[in-house]
Amino acid sequence: MSEYKLEVTDIEKSFPGVKALDKIKFAVRPGTVHVLCGENGAGKSTLMKIINGVYSPDCGTIKIDDKEVTIKNPIQARELGISMIFQELNFVPELTVEETLFLGKWPKNKRGKIDWKLIREETEKLLKQEHLSYKSDQLVKELSVSDIQMLEILKAISNNSSIIIMDEPTSAISNKEVDKLFAKIDQLKANGACIIYISHKMDEIFKIADDITILRDGTVVDSRRKEDLTIEEVINLMVGRKFDSSQYPKEDVKIGDTKLLVKDFNSGKTFKNINFEVKAGEIVGFAGLMGAGRTEVMRAIFGLDEFDSGTIEISGKETQIKNVATSIKNKLVMLSEDRRRYGIIPVRSIKENTTLSSLKKIFYKGFLHSHEENNCVREMHKKMRVKAPTMDTAIEALSGGNQQKVVLAKWLLSDPEILILDEPTRGIDIGAKFEIYKLMTDLAREGRAQIMVSSELPELMGMCDRIYVMAEGKIMGQLQRNEFSQENIMRYATGISVQQ
Repeated sequence: MSEYKLEVTDIEKSFPGVKALDKIKFAVRPGTVHVLCGENGAGKSTLMKIINGVYSPDCGTIKIDDKEVTIKNPIQARELGISMIFQELNFVPELTVEETLFLGKWPKNKRGKIDWKLIREETEKLLKQEHLSYKSDQLVKELSVSDIQMLEILKAISNNSSIIIMDEPTSAISNKEVDKLFAKIDQLKANGACIIYISHKMDEIFKIADDITILRDGTVVDSRRKEDLTIEEVINLMVGRKFDSSQYPKEDVKIGDTKLLVKDFNSGKTFKNINFEVKAGEIVGFAGLMGAGRTEVMRAIFGLDEFDSGTIEISGKETQIKNVATSIKNKLVMLSEDRRRYGIIPVRSIKENTTLSSLKKIFYKGFLHSHEENNCVREMHKKMRVKAPTMDTAIEALSGGNQQKVVLAKWLLSDPEILILDEPTRGIDIGAKFEIYKLMTDLAREGRAQIMVSSELPELMGMCDRIYVMAEGKIMGQLQRNEFSQENIMRYATGISVQQ
């Protein structure tokens, strides 16, 4: 009999252009909490989705109780005793609490119909057992985010699973509910269940872990008992690669006056007390792990999302940003992290996508001035080094890097003074990345202020003058260029103060 409840051996998984997992070996003992650590993109969630049947591995084996299994889908995973609580909550708002708990596993009565009486009784029993105040017939949409998170945890527990995967389960719940969750985890361990726990919070990890495995760039770099590791060692193993500044074309340029000042910025539980500034010619980075709140802050500044309180000053003047049009009018633009969803219209031409935010330049006196449109698009594409057959080619036919350059061209055509660049090099090749970096350097030399949000620490360190680090919706610290190190950034990002 194996000492492990779950074993994965030589698991590999590739997506177009990316090897997400490479020869992963991972084993979980029964009655333990096995914490999985790693930076954004290390492969943690991909591995868990394979174990839960969401993805199929390209190769490798999975064993449960020393027996090899093939997990084709989440339903089969559940039958094998596996439950997963996803970081992104999965729920149907219009369902009741009881319907949500029994979704996909409806008990039947003797007549073959759904036994609603039994469902109600079991739900009320579970709610009472877990000291949860909401009612069995209450709609899920009426619950708070933390209540829904607790409901997802309850759903996994109610399956009597022997392997429970928790992906950042405390990201949206209060400290009191965290204590309740940890008590439940202790109870599950005592009953022989094993918990695979993904978290970026170091205090949390060292409080509940029995074993810790660290992933980096799709590989397992170490796996040990908790008592054999320190917080410093875990952070160093998560980062683990040397920074080479020569890869980045950032130059020292003259830094001017403050272009953007954000003061006391708040939005519910999403972000709190955000204060920062960006000066002319400066590239300011925002680092943080998944769910830190960086994108949410930027969306609110740009007018895509509402915020509760705070002020935005542009060039020393308080500005009311009510929507995206207001931002563009005030020379503030944002390149979104998801260009296909928010940045481009795939079926339209490169030319149409480029002029989308500057239509007043080519539409006036009731006419489209095609000659001016062609000239300004041609000039912008030359500056951005866009590679395409013609300007009339559909943008969806371009590579990711060239699409990104077209989106940048679109915003530069509006002559912005402040640019928010959210994951500007995500999903593009090394050559295209360097060209984006070169463009950013050119923009800095022109005196434009830039915010760079990125999950890649080396590019933040290579391109930025200062870096703010966020965790759990707050700015945890600010680093000057002479203080940059991946270890310092990760300490702030995981909630640990930096020792100077």
